[in-house]
Amino acid sequence: MTSHPARVGAALSVGSMASAQLGLAVAVGLIDRIGAEGAAWLRLVWAGVLFLVVVRPRRAAFTRTTFGICVLLGIVTALISMLFMAALARIPMGTASALEFLGPLGVAVVSGRGRGRWAWPALAAAGVVALTQPWHGRIDVVGVGFALTAAACWAAYILLTQRVGDGVSGLQGLGVSMPVAALVATAAVGPFVVPRMTPDMILIGLGLALLVPIVPFTLELLALRRLNTAAFGTLMSLEPAFALLIGFLVLHQVPGPAGIVGVALVVAAGIGAARGGARLPAPVQPG
Repeated sequence: MTSHPARVGAALSVGSMASAQLGLAVAVGLIDRIGAEGAAWLRLVWAGVLFLVVVRPRRAAFTRTTFGICVLLGIVTALISMLFMAALARIPMGTASALEFLGPLGVAVVSGRGRGRWAWPALAAAGVVALTQPWHGRIDVVGVGFALTAAACWAAYILLTQRVGDGVSGLQGLGVSMPVAALVATAAVGPFVVPRMTPDMILIGLGLALLVPIVPFTLELLALRRLNTAAFGTLMSLEPAFALLIGFLVLHQVPGPAGIVGVALVVAAGIGAARGGARLPAPVQPG
């Protein structure tokens, strides 16, 4: 029987993915207006400002080591967002999500133990292939490259987020990492995207930041306090399934039989990963 922390962690992960995919579906519509880099920058800046104001990180909550990890997490967070939005500008949402999932899948394989170490990730990978059907259509090599690099960053993000969750209490870690991500994005693309901003785009960016990344990253931080990285990484296999579902509900993209089979496979893998995926409570730094 699945332990209570694992069930809670799985529920938090599912909520994170649903919010993220809905936000990305909305963001796709912004790419034509402000570019992929503009959509990523707008989300990150709003998220950085809101986390800084609401969380108000305290110096006493960090050691030199944990603060450095939070800064590194912020850099990786910015790279994930900018690279994935660049991929979405070139390849379909479902394909980009499936390629990005290779990062969490790698974490699941490397950190997993026992028979399920390969079984659940393999089942999830089969589902991703059925969902995306990569043998159909032409492949944009640059878009695939962006998505694969985002996958590597996502793997690093999972490991760093768990360390931040273990070492820093509450949401203090995100109160540092998200402003850092905003600064990195501004340094990278700010001069190019700021002139494109209009008042309505700025307001849309506020709502978009709530969907991606504020709600997902908060839920993921909480989930990784309850799940091991193998279970969490495999649970992320549900991401392409959510992309398919949101695409159907929001973008009116009707899935074929292979897509339905893919959803069934990744859901089964996600359930399997969640069972026995609870962690022992980790000590948290005071403050």
